[in-house]
Amino acid sequence: MKKILLLSAIIFICIFSALHAQGTDSVTATSFDPAAATQKYLDILSPAQKAKSDAYFEGGYWLILWNLLYTLALGFVFLRLGLSKWMKKIAQKVNNINLQNLIYGLLYLLLAWILSFPISVYEGFCREHQYGLSNMTFTGWLVESLEQLGLTAILGGVLLVVLYFAIRRTGKRWWIWGTAIVIAFTAFTAFIAPVFLMPIFNQYKPLEEGPIKAQILSMARANNIPADNVYEFDASKQSNRISANVSGFANTTRISLNDNLLKRCTPAEIKSVMGHEMGHYVMNHVYKGILEMGVLMFLSFALVNWAFNTIVARWGDKLSITGIADIAGLPLLAVIFSVLSFFTTPISNSLTRTQEIEADMFGLNAAREPDGFAAVSMKLSEYRKINPGHWEEIIFFDHPSGRVRVSTAMKWKAENLK
Repeated sequence: MKKILLLSAIIFICIFSALHAQGTDSVTATSFDPAAATQKYLDILSPAQKAKSDAYFEGGYWLILWNLLYTLALGFVFLRLGLSKWMKKIAQKVNNINLQNLIYGLLYLLLAWILSFPISVYEGFCREHQYGLSNMTFTGWLVESLEQLGLTAILGGVLLVVLYFAIRRTGKRWWIWGTAIVIAFTAFTAFIAPVFLMPIFNQYKPLEEGPIKAQILSMARANNIPADNVYEFDASKQSNRISANVSGFANTTRISLNDNLLKRCTPAEIKSVMGHEMGHYVMNHVYKGILEMGVLMFLSFALVNWAFNTIVARWGDKLSITGIADIAGLPLLAVIFSVLSFFTTPISNSLTRTQEIEADMFGLNAAREPDGFAAVSMKLSEYRKINPGHWEEIIFFDHPSGRVRVSTAMKWKAENLK
């Protein structure tokens, strides 16, 4: 009798274990193949969808070059066709040097925006509609562009005045102080952005009470994120792209997700996205990003200082620039920075992509929704090339490719099935 009872217990345990495994996942660890699962997700894209996504993203490679060439052309217009000299004459009608620099800077931003309008219309409006990625009318797009111009004028004007004040005070060491000023300005902007800047372009409101909000706040508490609310913003007025963020720091920390994420994604997908975004906060990517940018900016300012002085020493008279403290040299600084930014694109992209990979891993462990994350990665393929070459990804991608993200999720799933 005891043997029969023991045998019955063993059989019951085996059946219960099998049923429990089937309840949590239909595939056991021994039969689950991450590579095959990854390919199954990649096959979701039809050849036409993949071709469209690849064309859009690869077109962005050329835009990097065209934007550089356009900036060089603008530099020629300002410096060789006399536009900069005319702006300086207008600015010098006031006596205060700081006001002169502010007037010149505002004129430069306005005229550069006007001269760049054709390529901005193509890149920001026509091309987005060509690929079905924009929901904006031309009027709406133009209003938002003007809002961006106004914000740039306010913040950029203040930065220019402070930067040129430091240049006059520190002389040859200006590039060291310039780096410190830009870092401080970036940190300040990141601090105020969630509360004062981002609401300029979108309406933010508390997310309705429900299971999704409860899960997000639970994840936040579990990861020591000081947020007691979740905000929804109306990104659908601009496009159908899904996004979310945990922005700000200290007492401006805000968890936000857009209405597209809520409309287009399942609860598991939403949870996976929010886990990723929380990873940025918990892993201090805001601070690390500012520090990394500071190091890159320090080296960039040093190279800009050398290039600027070399050019002015040889062609300063023809360009009507007397030295680094001369506000008329601003267009030349913009050209040099643009050239430098063009060649350091792989570096800046790799720094950002590394943080995104870290946030991906954090999100998988926090949300524990590998299929949700893989599904979202496929939805992002609407405007990101899903399967680039190795060096193509290193040079041009500031996020992991969809293939890498799906593969990462499936490997995580395989290990956690054990």
